[in-house]
Amino acid sequence: MPQLRIALAQINATVGDLGGNAQLHVDWAKKAAEAGAHVVVFPEMSLTGYPVEDLTLRKTFAQASCQAVDDLARRLDEAGCGGLLVYAGYLDNDEVGPRDAAVALYGGEVVGRQFKHHLPNYGVFDEHRYFKPGQTLDVVRLHGLDIGMVICEDIWQEGGPVTALGEAGVDLVVAPNASPYERSKDDIRLPLVARRAAEARAPLVYTNLVGGQDDLVFDGDSIVVGADGALLARAPQFVEHLLVVDLDLPAGGHSSEGSFEGLEVRRRVLSSEPVPAYEPVPAPVSEPLSDEAEVWSALVVGLRDYVQKNGFRTVTFGFSGGIDSALTAALAVDALGPDAVYGVSMPSAYSSSHSREDAAELARRLGCHFRTESVEDMVRVYVDQLNLTGLAEENIQARVRGMLLMALSNQDGHLVLATGNKTELAVGYSTIYGDAVGGFAPIKDVFKTHVWELARWRNAEAEKRGEVPPIPENSITKPPSAELRPGQLDTDSLPDYPLLDDILDDYVEGDRGYADLLAAGFDAETIDRVIRMVDRAEYKRRQYPVGTKITFKAFGRDRRLPITNGWREGDQR
Repeated sequence: MPQLRIALAQINATVGDLGGNAQLHVDWAKKAAEAGAHVVVFPEMSLTGYPVEDLTLRKTFAQASCQAVDDLARRLDEAGCGGLLVYAGYLDNDEVGPRDAAVALYGGEVVGRQFKHHLPNYGVFDEHRYFKPGQTLDVVRLHGLDIGMVICEDIWQEGGPVTALGEAGVDLVVAPNASPYERSKDDIRLPLVARRAAEARAPLVYTNLVGGQDDLVFDGDSIVVGADGALLARAPQFVEHLLVVDLDLPAGGHSSEGSFEGLEVRRRVLSSEPVPAYEPVPAPVSEPLSDEAEVWSALVVGLRDYVQKNGFRTVTFGFSGGIDSALTAALAVDALGPDAVYGVSMPSAYSSSHSREDAAELARRLGCHFRTESVEDMVRVYVDQLNLTGLAEENIQARVRGMLLMALSNQDGHLVLATGNKTELAVGYSTIYGDAVGGFAPIKDVFKTHVWELARWRNAEAEKRGEVPPIPENSITKPPSAELRPGQLDTDSLPDYPLLDDILDDYVEGDRGYADLLAAGFDAETIDRVIRMVDRAEYKRRQYPVGTKITFKAFGRDRRLPITNGWREGDQR
């Protein structure tokens, strides 16, 4: 049977950086050519980065994107990659409107071009706002083998391009993707790709983007699946990688053109002679990461890329001695290195000695920068001048800390990190302009109970490697407290975290109503209390920094509720 060597270029593109992204294409295409590949497949919108959001609506950007495609074809040919069939993604804008597009480049020119057909409009996706759907499918024949293409969502929906290619006949399907990460997504992704390969009656090459973009993170995990649904190769997660796979493909001699599934199939012959027989290389199959390792990697990559792609070199935030700041510190050091992390202990009159000691011990274990700046005198000025008591006195401590961190950010150029978790954000257990200040929130989408799980996992991983566990045990085991008044505990204001997170998982992630929560066995009074806290905190969430999405429904892109809102779920009993 005819042979073909396919390379999947799993790259970390930056939105808007057309020059930098084009250089990535040239560099990785050269690696693919050196590996003897005949075809290399880059991710969806790999030249522009993804998602480009309202950059789509700027004609100057679309024009520059189209020009970058022509320039890339020429540069690849000049770099000695003209005999390599290169699939790359970009933004087009024709007479119909903006397009999520991909091209096939060969011999210094564009030999195929098509537009995404299915446009997702759910979760984090808003593509009906931006793009017009494509109605054509370009099939190219290389070394006597017919190669079709589908773009990301086109494999996630029944019917359409995959079915059309199966009916028209192809020997191979390539699928550029920019599929954002969320927990356990591969449990869905691999079976889905296997089903689509069966529908196409051909192996399917799925190349996914890797890296962070604002609140999204892409995990790579590129795969090749046979026509029978068998996994043939898999790339590692969360790293740039070139996956090289040899395929034996039965040349079908397909020639059908015309309309299939309402899509116009067009064919072009590049070369008809098969590749001379060669010894194939074993296809690597990387093992998927464990759940906690996967989440940790997502959080590390999301933080690292946000910091570095936005031009920062260092981060700072409060080291309180608690579990949230400790986990954030461990993530920051893993993402950026200890010399880029500047921890600040900001004790007030109510800060316990163990919290101060735990903060210092955390810095010692991580080897990062650390300083202590007492806020007691600064707080006293506000309290005495304004005669503050109760909640106002508590919150001024958090706000003074926020001001202190922002002042250090201005002075030294650090990016301030907010250390709040998803549970606190859900119920409004945070102080605007206090602990909510910052440019990025690494654990914004991590429930409190998961924070503890990740901390224990990270310490266990360190012990396996013979390293000092980064997070002090006392920060994990002690009862959580904001320490804004004497003897304060989180449970004074909130239900126990395991119970609270169970309710939030149903109400926030599952969109379940009051009756559903009651039927699930939760106490009526607790349900009512939690729902009211969540609904009343929407205005706080709108002002909270962006943070990496890891769950099915993160606050922000996934969940957009009105702030001014007369509907109260708890009143519908």
